[in-house]
Amino acid sequence: MIRRVPLLAAATLAAVFATPVVAQDTVKVGELNSYKSQPAFLEPYKRGIDLAVEEINKSGGVNGRRLEVISRDDGGNPGDAVRVAEELVTREGVTAIAGTFLSNVGLAVTEYAGKNKVFFLAAEPLTDKITWQNGNKYTYRLRSSTYMQVAMLMPDAVAAQKKRWALVYPNYEYGQSAVATFKSMLIAKQPGVEFVTEQATPLGKLDAGAVVQAIDDAKPDAIFNVLFGADLAKFVREGNTRGVFNNRFVASLLSGEPEYLDPLKDEAPDGWVVTGYPWYAITTPEHKAFLAAYQARFNDYPRLGSVVGYVTIRSLAAGIAKAGGTDAEKLVAAFAGLKVDGPFGPFSFRASDHQATMGAYVGKTALRDGKPVMVDFKYVDGGAVLPSDAEVKTLRPAVN
Repeated sequence: MIRRVPLLAAATLAAVFATPVVAQDTVKVGELNSYKSQPAFLEPYKRGIDLAVEEINKSGGVNGRRLEVISRDDGGNPGDAVRVAEELVTREGVTAIAGTFLSNVGLAVTEYAGKNKVFFLAAEPLTDKITWQNGNKYTYRLRSSTYMQVAMLMPDAVAAQKKRWALVYPNYEYGQSAVATFKSMLIAKQPGVEFVTEQATPLGKLDAGAVVQAIDDAKPDAIFNVLFGADLAKFVREGNTRGVFNNRFVASLLSGEPEYLDPLKDEAPDGWVVTGYPWYAITTPEHKAFLAAYQARFNDYPRLGSVVGYVTIRSLAAGIAKAGGTDAEKLVAAFAGLKVDGPFGPFSFRASDHQATMGAYVGKTALRDGKPVMVDFKYVDGGAVLPSDAEVKTLRPAVN
C-alpha cells in the first residue's frame, strides 16, 4: 500500500496536467438561434456556419487551434434565449457567443452580454437598438440594421414622389424599428408626405384579407412593407388577388432574399424595390469562390442566411486570431476596426457603435422563366449609409 500511493498520486497529477493541454487545442464558442421557429433562414444559416468551421479547421484553425461551435436553439423567446446563453457560458464553458435572429431576442442577449461581460456577436437581429440605444461594450452586430436597409431603399422611395403611404409590418421590435426609421427619413427628404394607414400585425399570424382590405380602403399611392416569411407570402397572395399592388409603388425590406422570395414562385410581385440577395447573378471573385464552395459542400444554392452564418464565424475567427484568444476584454478591443473578407467583399466593424459595414443588395423583383428574381440590382456598402461617428455619440449611451 505504501508503494502504491505515490504511483496513484503520480497518475492523478498526470491526468490533471493533461486536461488543459487537450482544452488548449480547441477554441470553443457558443451560438444560439431560433432554429425551430425560423427554419427558412436558419437552416441555410447553419450550413454557412458549418462550411466556415470546416474551412477554418482545414486551414489550421484559429492560431493553430481547432475551432468548435456549440449551437443551441433559443426558442424564439427572449427569456429562453438568456437562459440558453447562460448555459452556454456556465455549462459548456464558452467565453464568446454569437447568433440570434429575432430583434427582441437579440436585445435580450445584448443585455445579458453587457451585464455579464460576455462577448456577443449579434448575427442577424436588425433593430438599431442593439448597437445604439441599448448598445454596450461587449456587443457587436454583423448584419445591416433596419436603419441601414431603410437608407438603402430611400433613394428609390423619394424618387417615386408618392405622397400617400401605407405601412405594413410585424408588430414587434424589428417591424417597429424599421417603420419608425422609414417615416423619419421620408419626412426629412419629402416634407408633406402622408401615412394614411399603419397595419401592425402579430408576427406569424397575419390576417391577410383584413390587412389588404384596410390598405386598399386607405387609397395609398405607395406601400412600405416589412413583412417576411409566411406572413409575406399571405400578404402577396391576397394583394395579388385583390389587385392592391396595381399601379402602386412598393418598397419592401428583405423581400429579395431567396428565403422569402423563392416560395412566392410565380405569384411573386413585379417591380417591388427590395433589399435581397441575387446569388445567381453576382459576379465578384469573392462571391464566386463562396458560391462554388457552398454548392460543392451542400449540393444546393445559398440563401442570405448562408452568407450570414458563414461570415459570422469568419468574423469570430478573425477577431479571436487578432485578440490571441477568447478573453472578452481582448475580443472587444480586437473587434474595434476589425477587417473581414466575406462573400460580399471586405468590410469592417466600427469602433464607434460596434456595427459592421457589410452591405446589402438593392434591386427590383421580377419573374424570369416563371421564377422570382432580383433585377437591376446594385450592392450598397453599409458604411455609406451609416451615420457619422459624431452622430453616433447622440444615439449610443455615453457609458459605452
